[in-house]
Amino acid sequence: MNLYPIESGNFKLDGGAMFGVVPKVLWEKTNPADANNMIDLAARCLLIEDGKRLILIDTGMGNKQSYKFFGYYHLWGNHSIEKSLASYGFHKNDVTDVFMTHLHFDHCGGSIQWNKDKTGYEPAFKNATFWTNKNHWQWATQPNRREKASFLKENLLPMEDSGQLDFVQLNNTDFIKSSELGFDIFLADGHTEKQMIPLIHYKDKTIAFMADLLPTAGHLPIPYVMGYDTRPLLTLNEKEKFLNLAANKNYYLFMEHDAHNEIITVQHTDKGVRLKNTFKTTEIFN
Repeated sequence: MNLYPIESGNFKLDGGAMFGVVPKVLWEKTNPADANNMIDLAARCLLIEDGKRLILIDTGMGNKQSYKFFGYYHLWGNHSIEKSLASYGFHKNDVTDVFMTHLHFDHCGGSIQWNKDKTGYEPAFKNATFWTNKNHWQWATQPNRREKASFLKENLLPMEDSGQLDFVQLNNTDFIKSSELGFDIFLADGHTEKQMIPLIHYKDKTIAFMADLLPTAGHLPIPYVMGYDTRPLLTLNEKEKFLNLAANKNYYLFMEHDAHNEIITVQHTDKGVRLKNTFKTTEIFN
């Protein structure tokens, strides 16, 4: 098995929204804001090369939205999935599976693109199966008013229309052992219904793709929960359970949204689970 970080693009969001009720004087110590209160974020995806399968976890925002839409998110840098894949010798057509932790636009927007003449949409990965789960698919395609702006129909319906959509089989627990894709999954409902956190067993390590369960290293304190979460009190319990497990088992946490910390480990302290070490992906994957 080989693992590759895939940088799909950087953006900014309001720091207050990213930290909910936590005062700025606390969160800006780890996530400094600019003059407009915006903090740096990444959309760092993960590519798994395992035998004949090439599995991409999440796809970022994509590039099909309007100039006005992207203006809200202050894109910065020159990353793209195409360039990142090419840097490792791959093309989008090589990807066999696209696993989406959840269907908010910044996690799945890159799965669908304009067709050639820009009259409609098509899968950006024409040879891939798109993976979600039935509970979350229903939640996303029949959205509540809180999340409606994050679930964009142009990202979702073309997946179904293409015939490339499939569903991970859930069970009655919050852990799925050895899913159809060859890795374990932790299920979390606080941010959105049935967000899926992959746990990849790589050499002698467990790599946890943190998605929005832990957006940045600055969110490690249990009460530091995003204003975007639909059930923040549930997020508290899910974070505590997962971070205790990560500290006990020395998981390597792959940070999708942390623009400055690519992989971290955590440890128990008298203040709770806190940062232990930070790593570049090249230190862990090579």
